[in-house]
Amino acid sequence: RIRECILDSGQFLVVELMRNGRPPMEACKEAVMRIVKKDPENVKRQVGFIAVDKSGNKGAYSLQQGFNYALFQAGQNQLVDSESYYLSLIPEYAN
Repeated sequence: RIRECILDSGQFLVVELMRNGRPPMEACKEAVMRIVKKDPENVKRQVGFIAVDKSGNKGAYSLQQGFNYALFQAGQNQLVDSESYYLSLIPEYAN
C-alpha cells in the first residue's frame, strides 16, 4: 500500500493539485485515479489519501470502501468515510 503511494508520488500530487486550486477531495481522487490507470491489479489493494487545505476544507478518496479518518471539529469527534473508486469488490475492505 505504501509502495503505491510512494511510487506514484501520490502525496506530492495531492499537494501540488491543491496548490494549483483544486479542492482537497478532487486532488485525492486524481491521485487514486492515477494508481487505477497504472495497475490493473490494484483491485487487490487499498490506498487512500486525506487532504486539508489552508482554509480548513477537507477531503479524502480511496480505492476501496472502508477508508476513513477521524475529525475533531467544534468540540466533537467524528469518523468520516471517504468516497471510493471500487464498491467493496474485496470482502476484507467492505464496511
